[in-house]
Order: sequence, then structure tokens, then C-alpha cells
Amino acid sequence: MRKIIHIDMDCFFAAVEMRENPALREVPLAIGGAADRRGVISTCNYVARRFGVRSAMPTALARKLCPPLVLLPGRMALYKETSTRIQAIFARYTELVEPLSLDEAYLDVTDSPHCGGSATLMAEQIRAAIQSELGLTASAGVAPNKFLAKLACERRKPDGLFVIAPQEVDDFVRLLPLGKIPGIGRKTAERLELQGLYLCEDARQLPEEELKGRFGKLGVMLADRIWGRDDSPVQASRVRKSIGVETTLDADVYDEAACWAVLTRLIPELELRFGQRCPRDQIMGQGIKLKFADFQQTTVYRSHGGYSAPLFHDLLHEGLVRAEGKPIRLLGLVVGLPKEGEVNQLSLDLDR
Repeated sequence: MRKIIHIDMDCFFAAVEMRENPALREVPLAIGGAADRRGVISTCNYVARRFGVRSAMPTALARKLCPPLVLLPGRMALYKETSTRIQAIFARYTELVEPLSLDEAYLDVTDSPHCGGSATLMAEQIRAAIQSELGLTASAGVAPNKFLAKLACERRKPDGLFVIAPQEVDDFVRLLPLGKIPGIGRKTAERLELQGLYLCEDARQLPEEELKGRFGKLGVMLADRIWGRDDSPVQASRVRKSIGVETTLDADVYDEAACWAVLTRLIPELELRFGQRCPRDQIMGQGIKLKFADFQQTTVYRSHGGYSAPLFHDLLHEGLVRAEGKPIRLLGLVVGLPKEGEVNQLSLDLDR
């Protein structure tokens, strides 16, 4: 049975800024874009959260909820450097580390010889090292799989540790609200509740085949999660499948000409990014992302071989048809990359 640790830094960007400037510790603090430029909150400290400020919230709304909010633009280079030092601490205990972001990761310590093989003691030591060496706090969850380790970590935030032992899995999961399962959002949870399904215990009353037949892919996932099952391994390296660029607009746009003017400014940046990794003739597809003023979004994607900048105009037109006149607040572009190893192989084939 695996031993998985999930580590999640506490309000990471804000915590780094409070470490750098202790005067910010007792004030509501957020990292994000300016309200007058359609900014969004990236993260905030726990003082700000008491006012109702949350990540991904429009900065203008955060300002209304918390007038004394201190807003900083963020220093990504500093956050990345700090994240690298956190990753170095993880590496002392295992090579099987799967970063989810700068401030979050899974660690598989099943075969680690440290701490007599105790995942709980390793998690305690990791948290202590982050505190003493970097002046930051982290929360941790320990469990037999990634799904449960993430849930365990959330149980003791901030600055805590929660352990789900193998013999405790059934009791933990049985009364777990279905909406707490990663991948089940608010609308999906409401859909399940309409059918009388609130807890994992409720869903267990249905045969697995009925779950799968009634809910499709969601049912396949539920059939495992309601029993605490998750066989996905900790992936020490992830293959990047796509590269994209996007921008939030200063003001909503409606018409195709205005949207295309924005995209023509994004295309050179996109080409620069993917050009460092993949030749144009090996691009596997292109897409365009539209986010509307109500924060709903749509993506139009076309799989094909090779890259064509004018194709984005066709995709834009299709996206605007879907938009049905909705005001657009964000535009983005994406290209699909070949699978690992395909770039070099394709290059050799072309040279023949």
C-alpha cells in the first residue's frame, strides 16, 4: 500500500510577501491585478479572507468587501525561487515528487527509508524544515493515495497535519460530502443532490454500473472515490501537452474586429513561446479561449498537423457565434504539442 503526502503552502504568495515585510502580517493583504484594469485576486492572507476575499475573485469585488485591502502586484521571480527551495526540501525524502503548482505537490514516500518509513514523521519534518529554513508554513495530508491525501491536507489548513491511516479510510469517506471530492464543482454537486445524493454513503447505495450509466464519466470516477479508491501514481515529471497565452481586457469587447485586434497582439508572444519547444510543422492543434463578462467561458479547438496563424481568425468567428452577443472580458490562444519523443522522431523523418 502506498504512502502519499500532500503538501500545500498556506496562502503562498501572500505569505512570502509577509515574510519579506512583517508589517503586512496584521493587515488584509492580497496579490493580484489592479481593479481598474479588470484584475483578479491571485491569493490573499487569512486576514483578508475574514472579509470574504478569495482567490480568483475580481479585484473590484475584493475592494468592495474589504476597503482596507492592501493590494500588491506580486513578484513571480521571488515566488519561483522560493518554490525551488521548497522542492529541494521534498527531494531530501523522495525522488517521487509531483508538483501541482509553485506551492503544492504530492510526494510518494512508500519506499523512503527516512524516519523509519513513517510518512507521518516525514511530513512533520518537511513542514518543520519549511518553517525553519524559509520562514513559511505548510499544511500536509498523509494517506494511502493522492485523492485522500489532498482531502486530509484540507482538513488541517492552515499550518496543520492530518493523517488518514488505511484502517480509517472507510469511516473517513463514508460521511464525506460528494461536493468535497476534487473534480466535483458546485453545479455538479447540485445535480447530484437533486437525485438525493449528498454523501458518499448515499452514492454507495447505487450499484457501480448504475452510477456509470446514470452519470457517464462522472459515474466512473464516483464509483472509485466513494470507496476511497485512487490508483493514480505520483508522476515525478509531467509532459506538457499545450502552450497558451491569454489576456484580460481593460474593457469588454463585442465585435469580431476588436477581438481580432487583441489576438494579433497575442500571436507573436504565442509563437515565441512554442517556437522554443516545437517546430511549426509539428504543432498538433490550435484553439481560442473566450471568457465572458459573466465569467462563463468557451474554447474552440481544432486538431490538425502544422501551425497556421490565420486559422485563429476562423476559430474566433466560431467562438463568437457561440457567444451569441455576450460581452467578452478575456481572450486566449493555445497550441497543442506533440507527445514526448515525437518532436525528434518527426524531425528525423523529415530529414530522410
